[in-house]
Amino acid sequence: MKKIIIMVALSLSLFKAQADEGMWLPMLLGQQVYADMVKKGLKLTKEQLYSINKSSLKDAIIIFGGGCTGEIVSSQGLIFTNHHCGYGAISGASTVEHNYLRDGFYAFNKDQEIKSNLTVQFLDRIVDVTKEVEDQLKGLSYADRVKKLADVYKAITDKVADKENELAGRIYGMFKGNQHIMYVYKTYRDIRLVGAPPESVGKFGGDTDNWEWPRHTGDFSVFRVYASKTGKPVAYSPDNVPMTPKHFLPVSIKGFKDGDYAMIYGYPGGTTRYETSYGIKLKNEIDNPSLVGLRDVRLKLMHEQMIKDPAVKLKLADNYAGVANYWKFFDGETKQLIKYKVFDEKQAYENKFNAWAKGKPEYENVMADYAKNYADWSPYSKQRQYLNEGILGSPLAGASSRLISLEALLLKNTPAADIKKAVDAATAARDGFKTGEDLPSDEKILAKTAMMFYNDVDKNQHPIGFYEGIKNAYGSLNDEATYKAWARDVFAKTMMLDDAKWKTFTENPTAVALQEDPAFAYAAGFAKNYTSKYSSLYTAFVNKNNELGRLYLKGVMEMNPAGVNKMYPDANFSMRVSYGSVKSYRPRDGVFYDYVTTSKGVLEKYKAGDYEFDLPAKQVELLKKRDFGQYIDKRTNDLVVGFITTNDITGGNSGSPVMDGNGNLIGLAFDGNYEALSHKIAFDKDLNRTINVDVRYVLWCIDKLGGAKNIINELKLVR
Repeated sequence: MKKIIIMVALSLSLFKAQADEGMWLPMLLGQQVYADMVKKGLKLTKEQLYSINKSSLKDAIIIFGGGCTGEIVSSQGLIFTNHHCGYGAISGASTVEHNYLRDGFYAFNKDQEIKSNLTVQFLDRIVDVTKEVEDQLKGLSYADRVKKLADVYKAITDKVADKENELAGRIYGMFKGNQHIMYVYKTYRDIRLVGAPPESVGKFGGDTDNWEWPRHTGDFSVFRVYASKTGKPVAYSPDNVPMTPKHFLPVSIKGFKDGDYAMIYGYPGGTTRYETSYGIKLKNEIDNPSLVGLRDVRLKLMHEQMIKDPAVKLKLADNYAGVANYWKFFDGETKQLIKYKVFDEKQAYENKFNAWAKGKPEYENVMADYAKNYADWSPYSKQRQYLNEGILGSPLAGASSRLISLEALLLKNTPAADIKKAVDAATAARDGFKTGEDLPSDEKILAKTAMMFYNDVDKNQHPIGFYEGIKNAYGSLNDEATYKAWARDVFAKTMMLDDAKWKTFTENPTAVALQEDPAFAYAAGFAKNYTSKYSSLYTAFVNKNNELGRLYLKGVMEMNPAGVNKMYPDANFSMRVSYGSVKSYRPRDGVFYDYVTTSKGVLEKYKAGDYEFDLPAKQVELLKKRDFGQYIDKRTNDLVVGFITTNDITGGNSGSPVMDGNGNLIGLAFDGNYEALSHKIAFDKDLNRTINVDVRYVLWCIDKLGGAKNIINELKLVR
């Protein structure tokens, strides 16, 4: 029965959303979709969801930093988002003496709020510019379309640009370029840290619990948007004041039950729901296993050092978190794609498409062209993964590779002033690299990934001479000791880690001096090997895939005209709304997962001094006393920590508000469940769950654990 359900869902999902699937554009909610939202429990009108002329929910949702979502929760520009979204700002504000990452931080008045380098963007309006774009591209070949598209987009966005008010347009190609939608954003540049729980709360469960349910993580942080006294979005100034938003979300502490309506607004980063069987095959057999294996090595080597020294842990924290987050995701994604035979289902649908396309010249060769395109690129895909995730996964190699542009200037007749500017920029970049560099772990990463590349990548694709040089100088290429000895010398001799050598180089920068540096020679050798022989193949592969994708999806729409109004475009970090319900589930026979987790589970997982499951002593004491205050959940007679919903989200939705039918905040989305990690490609209507931190736990941490009642008093609580 399970196999049949999955088969039907995946076949239909190519042109029609099923169950709670769908990342919908708030401006373009069809009547059928809106009616279904109301049926499930929505109490708001379409205009309350999205409006240009009046305040609406979209005015409270922001792009937070470069890749997360946040929400405004007070009339004074207060932001809630995830702890892992604010992680960089929290760690950046921390020192060994004032370790806010480890100990947490709360500003008890606005003067204590900490400046950051973050920006946030508010959505001003959404405009469908498809006709305007297509009128400029009519009759052009795909290659000519691509060449002209950027200029067409720019001409349209230039009309709405307003530097004084920080307004700018961004056009997204929807449905693989069959539709063009412009989002107009207003950017604010003075964002300050207001609060964050200790890392042991914000990352409780660590990598062990990542992508897992049940979950007990307090994944939240608090920031504030500032503006000029006249409300302008300006750079940081002590004279700035909290901005006044058009709309902010009331915060509900009423609670909810299994089956209640749940809605999520946010900025999902990317899905490929219209992926072909050829893409699934490449992902399952080459791309994902390569990435997972290489990240696994890097994480283990970093972790060995992080557990030895709090200072090292603080230094590597941001990098480690970034590598770890999707290490587990891609491992689980492959397993789910194989388990649910997604390749077979995609292939079956493509066979139907081929039958329909027969005799239609525009479409009849689409799938054959896909097959050839993947066959042409697949032999080189592993090398690309091993370069990006392995060779350049070493911080030293990655930093050294960025000097290639300086080398290019030194090899040309470049004016001295331009050379100096480039050298100054390289010095600044080197200083930044050294700040986060941990020598013991990086040296091991350098050695291990160089050996993995040698063993796993086609020898014909190796950079000429590199491994031969190692063999001549250090010994057998199959011996790990060879690579360790080589890496030790690289670290000892590179000017990237020697201030005196760097100073000598910057005083008389030459291409020869750069090329003789062992770290640069290594990184540049591999990078240039790829760019000179293979990057053009990858570009051709991507361009052809985009061309075929646009044509394929156009054909799918023609093949199923009745289903077009129920289609939604792939996520591309444009604002979307998804809806569903709070819902428990049964992942496998004999196992039932409740829709909430509570403080009882936190104490059950707690291990004093553990790297992933430790807790502040004060929290343990408060939870044991059951000091839950107004945040207690009446249904469980406990403090609810997390809950799950059926909402359709993906990366970029981190920090997104989970709202009830009245638009009140009930939680913050921060993860998905392991049983449905194929969700970027194939939504599972039975097992897909979004994992959220309950807003009552957020408030409890701020109030009871952090003592920051001033933040609570700023909110509009719904009881």
